[in-house]
Amino acid sequence: MTSLLFLLPVSGGWTKEPLPLEPDLATRIDEHYDHEARLFLMLYSLNGNGQVDYVTGRLVQEYARSNYGNPVYQTEAYPLFYWWNHTMYNDPEQDGVNGNERVYQENVEFDISRYKPCSFNGQPC
Repeated sequence: MTSLLFLLPVSGGWTKEPLPLEPDLATRIDEHYDHEARLFLMLYSLNGNGQVDYVTGRLVQEYARSNYGNPVYQTEAYPLFYWWNHTMYNDPEQDGVNGNERVYQENVEFDISRYKPCSFNGQPC
């Protein structure tokens, strides 16, 4: 029986903070359409400091332009991907945050420079 105890993680490594529910739109600070992945990304600042700390990615079913030239996206109701707390989660059921999300990749930062690679006078464009 003692040998089994040595196999268990000492630091409680199996527990992890649960993924928070998708944030309120009031905390959204930006959005992007990833043409390659056909994902509509919504970037949030849960801390309210303007720094991206939660991202959702919804599959885009249809993309069009309005009469005024603005992009219009028809997306899935719930995200396929979530990024939070240096972890990317996959939700293949696309049924919202309910505990069945899978860790896709850990220790990963969201790279905003992929979508906004430039700056003007030292300010992000």
